[in-house]
Amino acid sequence: MLSTFRRVRWFCFLFVLVVSVSGCVGVRQERIIRPAAGLPDTTPWDLKALSKAPEFQWADKSGDVWSLYYSGPEYKGKATRVFAYYSSPATLKGEAGGEVSFPAVVLVHGGGGRAFEEWAKLWAERGYAAIAMDLAGRGPEEGVRLDDGGPCDDDGSKFNCIEGATNDQWPYQAVANVILAHSLIRSFSEVDADRTAITGISWGGYLTCIVSGLDNRFKAAVPVYGCGFLHENSVWMKSNGQLGSLGRMSQENRDKWVRLFDPSMYVGFATMPILFINGTNDFAYPLDSYEKTYQLVKGPVNLRITVNMPHGHPQGWAPEEIGVFVDEYLKDGVGLPVVKELRVSKEGVFAEVETKTKLTDVQLHYTTGTEEINKRRWQSVAGCVEGHGVRVAGPPENATIWFVTVTDERGMVVSSKLVFAP
Repeated sequence: MLSTFRRVRWFCFLFVLVVSVSGCVGVRQERIIRPAAGLPDTTPWDLKALSKAPEFQWADKSGDVWSLYYSGPEYKGKATRVFAYYSSPATLKGEAGGEVSFPAVVLVHGGGGRAFEEWAKLWAERGYAAIAMDLAGRGPEEGVRLDDGGPCDDDGSKFNCIEGATNDQWPYQAVANVILAHSLIRSFSEVDADRTAITGISWGGYLTCIVSGLDNRFKAAVPVYGCGFLHENSVWMKSNGQLGSLGRMSQENRDKWVRLFDPSMYVGFATMPILFINGTNDFAYPLDSYEKTYQLVKGPVNLRITVNMPHGHPQGWAPEEIGVFVDEYLKDGVGLPVVKELRVSKEGVFAEVETKTKLTDVQLHYTTGTEEINKRRWQSVAGCVEGHGVRVAGPPENATIWFVTVTDERGMVVSSKLVFAP
């Protein structure tokens, strides 16, 4: 039996060894998602389990963008694989795997989309590691499903399976696979796990809103188009006088879907800064539901609303404001201007603007329409820059919705919050 002195000395040696190993380059302490206080009791995801990096295998490590498969959640009792593209400044040079500490971004496609190789490369060229996963059970060949993939992403899979097991629903699977992709990219030795962001387009924006309220390891989020309150107004509730998938549900099933899967249940718990991007006439995600969504967020919010912004994947990742916004929080870059509260008087509309860049343009955008909100015609009026603020003539008395945009010397455009007539 060891003497007391030898036992103490052995304990001290083990303590020093553990401390030394944990401090070695390449060894990380895994950060577990700590669910926000107040998340609904019905939240179906096991966030602690999703915090752990999934098993994965490289599929192709040639070229600028590499591909891989990682383990997803069980679907109908069977194991699944998720296909993804990965790119970084190092893969562009064929040198990935070093201790470089790139910031990272998770890229979430929308309906009809896929894991976009070019989207991952776009972010690698910006200096980021990027992962773009397929959320419809497909592999690298467009439209070809994997034998062990999860559910497809058609409307039937999104809505019509609500009476089945919760973990077999597409929204459940998609959210889980986005968080798993985040946990995976954080585990890569060349990634700085404390500098990560997420951006998604359309249904990917919808998922980004949910994930931002669940996964507090992200430092910034940019949902494009997608929002919550789909049960109040969206193309899936009603469009052109026809009921959509949500609208055709029984009240009981619709309430269940909203309780489990509408972003309005989760986005209010987001703590990271969020940039919301949308168009005035988006066919799927209308401005009234959009406004209710961003108003839920208690953390820093910025907006980029564009008159008649087209809807699509290339159009959704094209705005340069996305990169500038993410750079601010992951690279200490110069951020976007922020339009503060609007003040309306007889002299017009005035707003202070928080900015480190020179402002070059201000516009008032308004509609007097009363038809469906995403079918209204918009008009724009130029204003003037006054020091650290902007001024523009007020909207006409019959304006039903209006907002202000400012442009800085870099060409970056941001918006005020929307104003709805009483």
